Amino acid sequence: MLEPALLAQELPNATVPILIGALVLFAGMMVLLFVFASYFGLWIQSQLTGANISIFNLLGMTFRKVNARSIVRSKIMATQAGLEDPEITGEALEAHYLAGGNVQQVIRALIAAKKAKTISLTFREATAIDLAGRDVLESVQTSVYPKVIDCPPRGSVKPSLDAVAKDGIQLKVKARVTVRANLQQLIGGATEETIIARVGEGIVSAIGSATNHKAVLENPDVISKAVLAKRLDSQTAFEIVSIDIADIDVGANIGARLQADQAEADTQVARARAEGKRAAAVAEEQEMQAKIEESRASLVLAQASVPEAMAEAFRSGNLHILDYYKLQNVSADTEMRKTIAGTGRHVVETNYGKD
Repeated sequence: MLEPALLAQELPNATVPILIGALVLFAGMMVLLFVFASYFGLWIQSQLTGANISIFNLLGMTFRKVNARSIVRSKIMATQAGLEDPEITGEALEAHYLAGGNVQQVIRALIAAKKAKTISLTFREATAIDLAGRDVLESVQTSVYPKVIDCPPRGSVKPSLDAVAKDGIQLKVKARVTVRANLQQLIGGATEETIIARVGEGIVSAIGSATNHKAVLENPDVISKAVLAKRLDSQTAFEIVSIDIADIDVGANIGARLQADQAEADTQVARARAEGKRAAAVAEEQEMQAKIEESRASLVLAQASVPEAMAEAFRSGNLHILDYYKLQNVSADTEMRKTIAGTGRHVVETNYGKD
């Protein structure tokens, strides 16, 4: 047996490991108690509802930075709603959460599609739509309850679609397009803006093909039938259910305005051509005046050479003085006759004017 003194010396050395072990055990129990307190409620819910998410999975979600409450509630909703897609697992829900998706929104959309009984939507398609940035729940609701799109949309620059029939009359149209979501085309399909643009183009084309605007006013459904026949919803995220003409008004007479503008343009062209011809005539007149002056100058030069010719004739003896006087008498007689003839014509014209 050990002596009392030796036993007293060895007791402190033996209690240190025991105390450390007790502290570690206490800390472990506290951690377990904290985990149990944090996830016990979720674990009980998952077990009672058949979601079957273990406590270790819940603990792992904490380290993976996953919102365990959101995953558990989504799995419970899927189980209670009877979703039988084998891809709806806890791991798949975690993966979608970590990818940035809205897990609860996806499960709600799948439940809504199942309740509708007319929509085929899988978990993989729903998650793809959600990750593509579309509201998958709203898309399912739109597929069940079609939505109405105004064409042109509210707040646009032009309050109506303006088109001109073949008779030149402008028609102002407002349409309402009823569409339902096409879940298979949500990824990569065109949006509402494309539907509005295509419907507007179809309405303008249909009115432009009409021979008379009165026929369009009498049967507005002609526009709807012509637009629906073109399958404008291809490669879009929507399926056009119907196109209804909400309002149609008569606008301006575009044909008459265009004809008036054309007539004004033709008038301007004719005036320009007439002005060109007048300018050409004036230029020709001036040219003829210049030629007349040139001829007069030539005549003056010719008359100036007559005295020289006569002097030369006198010097050469070809012209005598008697011949010169005879020539002067003939010239004077001719001038007298012209004067008498002019005076008589003036008197006759004067008397005629008085009568």
